[in-house]
Amino acid sequence: MEKIKIDKMATLLKLLGDQTRLTMVLLLKESDCCVCEFVELFNMSQPSISQHVRKLKDAGVVTEARKGQWIFYSLNKESQYYEAILSLIKHLPPQQEKIVQLEKLGKKISCD
Repeated sequence: MEKIKIDKMATLLKLLGDQTRLTMVLLLKESDCCVCEFVELFNMSQPSISQHVRKLKDAGVVTEARKGQWIFYSLNKESQYYEAILSLIKHLPPQQEKIVQLEKLGKKISCD
């Protein structure tokens, strides 16, 4: 595993120091998500969610893929940070129940 420079790790830790972005990363470990799903899960405005996602994307932590009219985000397994992120989040509780909750509400992969 390639070592990450201290300044880059400090930037990553600052990025993940935000509870919303950290939870997003945990959710993306479980399942790809689109902005509308994050809006539902976090009960936040679409512009706020988009700003969080943009920061993660700009850092290379997440990637996006267009599927029809929707853009889905996933953890970037090619990122230099991927292994470090996995090491950090293994100490946190899984967020699978939030994905299941979305499915029960019929809001998983249903961007309106």
